[in-house]
Amino acid sequence: MQKNYRSGRLGEEIRKIISSLIIRGELKDPDINPMTSVTAVDVSSDGSYATVYLSVMGTDEDKKATLKALKRASGFIRNNIGKAVKIRHIPELSFKIDTALEYGMHISGIIDSLNKGKSETAGNEKPGEYDNDED
Repeated sequence: MQKNYRSGRLGEEIRKIISSLIIRGELKDPDINPMTSVTAVDVSSDGSYATVYLSVMGTDEDKKATLKALKRASGFIRNNIGKAVKIRHIPELSFKIDTALEYGMHISGIIDSLNKGKSETAGNEKPGEYDNDED
């Protein structure tokens, strides 16, 4: 389904609002990890639901605690969204952990290990020397 321009703009505004609430510390819950960033917000085409993707640095317990705290604070967050953005219906918020950064680091580690293996085997040969069996 094609995403319309309005839901994309609304998602970006919601992302900015939630990010500023976390950065400024307006969410007074101690369970919210200060190393949390909002990576993306997907708003449904009718604007009634929004999925907020978060990147949380820390352990799995930190991630779970941050998700629970943000779910508890969703009413406060929706209230701030309503004050900042003039829309008739404020979308229901659901929070999910964005694992793209961790996956990217994992793939980068695999590529680095492959490159190290190639450089170690390439270091055993002298430049210009070939394995030629035509002698």
